[in-house]
Amino acid sequence: MRSSKSSRIKPRALRPGDLIGIVAPASNIKRESLKAGCEALERLGYRTTYSESIFDRDLYFAGSIERRTRELEDMFEREDVRAIVAARGGYGANYLLPRVDVEKIKAHPKIFVGYSDLTALLTYFADVAGLITFHGPMAAKDWSHADGVDLASWQSALAGEKPWALNFGADSGVSALVDGEAHGILYGGCLSILTASLGTPYEIQTEGTILFLEDVAARPYQIDRMLMQLKLTGKFHGVRGIVFGEMLDCRQTASQGYSLEEVVPRIVGDLGIPVAYGVRSGHVTSGNITLPFGVEAALEVSGGNVSLKILEGAVSA
Repeated sequence: MRSSKSSRIKPRALRPGDLIGIVAPASNIKRESLKAGCEALERLGYRTTYSESIFDRDLYFAGSIERRTRELEDMFEREDVRAIVAARGGYGANYLLPRVDVEKIKAHPKIFVGYSDLTALLTYFADVAGLITFHGPMAAKDWSHADGVDLASWQSALAGEKPWALNFGADSGVSALVDGEAHGILYGGCLSILTASLGTPYEIQTEGTILFLEDVAARPYQIDRMLMQLKLTGKFHGVRGIVFGEMLDCRQTASQGYSLEEVVPRIVGDLGIPVAYGVRSGHVTSGNITLPFGVEAALEVSGGNVSLKILEGAVSA
């Protein structure tokens, strides 16, 4: 059940000099990529820490499920760690859902950042623990290479600016698919992970949301199928607006005679809500935008322009 607005937990703001804990709840990582990402965070004035066991491997996972669960809980419980950033996604965060102690997360609320497979934890912590979570750049991915991170949204989201807005004009690469205005709770993540939650005890709670959906390397018919599954299971009921991500490499072939932007309105165009497409958060070519999940937001889609306004601070002082 989604936590009420009054019960939402805002973690403390992130400032230069604060310690960021790096975790790997899903796939295994490369040491050089993590090193590069930590160096980028440190150049901004943060400090970073991680356990040497983060480099463990078990098949395609970053070590055993016991190691990954313990690592995540330990980072939340450490008093010197101000924020937790995932090293990467991949696959495996869903294994933590029945194991992680949500009461520990609630008792030690912290900034928690990730995307892709980490969507399972972002939405779970938002829905059950009432924690504001952050869909944004990961240490061994976006932070590890130049131009991987949109610093303006990172700062606005994690330092507590309010209100702040993402404004996209006609030349931004963001498309206005269905005009309209909406207010709701910003929420969502990787489409395939959101869809995989259906029918489980960790099923996403979408009513009253501005729903952000993104994915990577899925063919248009697969995106269509997942959107239809959300529609047929009633997950669009009560949704106030929809924002799609960049949808990186989501095409059938390079020469296909249609675009995903033509496919999407066939499923969501009759919902009577605004729909935008192309906001770069999650799997992106560059400039990964940080989006706070669990906060009040306003979406305006009009005449080719898109504005996503964050109406409240996502963190406490």
